[in-house]
Amino acid sequence: MTDPHPHTWSASDAAALVERWCQEVERAVQGKPEVVQKTILCLLAGGHLLLEDVPGVGKTTLAQALARTFDGDFRRIQFTSDLLPGDVTGMTIPESSTSGGVPSFHFQPGPIFGHLVLADEVNRASPKTQSALLEAMSEGTVSIDGVSHALPSPFFVVATQNPLEHHGTHPLPESQLDRFLMRLSLGYPDRDHEARVLASDPSVHALPKLEKILSPADLMGLHTALERVKLEDSLLGYLLDLVEATRSHEALALGASTRGAIALRRAGQASALADGRDYCIPEDVRDLAVDVLSHRVTLQSHHGLQPPGEESRWILSEIVDRAPIPL
Repeated sequence: MTDPHPHTWSASDAAALVERWCQEVERAVQGKPEVVQKTILCLLAGGHLLLEDVPGVGKTTLAQALARTFDGDFRRIQFTSDLLPGDVTGMTIPESSTSGGVPSFHFQPGPIFGHLVLADEVNRASPKTQSALLEAMSEGTVSIDGVSHALPSPFFVVATQNPLEHHGTHPLPESQLDRFLMRLSLGYPDRDHEARVLASDPSVHALPKLEKILSPADLMGLHTALERVKLEDSLLGYLLDLVEATRSHEALALGASTRGAIALRRAGQASALADGRDYCIPEDVRDLAVDVLSHRVTLQSHHGLQPPGEESRWILSEIVDRAPIPL
């Protein structure tokens, strides 16, 4: 376990740690190195992650692999149609007085009080319960009976959801989607990697043996190092060109917000840091733009030819391809 002081992280040290983290997670999630790397970049950027895909392709295994390689408090919440907001955030509980006086109340924290929280099948819960995550993801606190309770730091939500076409799902509102720094999809593995999974079953044999790679203090130190990664004015202009293009595209009713622009900047800084640099290059922004922005836009109309998520990714890819890259 590495345990340097947070302020001592250099770009090369950070890159070495991120590489080790990726390699360890890939022992349990095989054949998806790009998704694993982007997942870790999301946490490195201090953001929450949404994994959207059909059941059974490894979304939960990826989240569990992150938890086993990160030496912080891990909590898992299985979202169901009958889950209540208090089941997520916690609640105040009365305590009977032994002297017969007025009973007192104490706060019983819910499962959201962890460093890394897996919100499994988040879109199976009602919108009211989904909204219990909103304050936590935005401000790192939960408010119960008018009292604000701070969550651990660092705090991350890794949420999984099934496509909306599946029975018993509720779409996440735009305000909640905007709190996820990235939306990723694993997809089906290719034939060779699926054959290896069938032969070795890494979720059963490799997952329990994963080593702890970094602590919460390590991750906070990486966040400090990320803040020192520089973006030239021309690169900030390129980033804003991408964001503004989503607001004027004829197929989009709503474009990306300022929060989306900040998320793309932080994702680009995370990409640079993971590559051992203290400065960003255009590829840091370009390669992550679709994953960071596609879930923050609203389609003008949906024709049903492909899922809305896929259609928005296609439009964002078109925007990225058209935008001139700064020299």
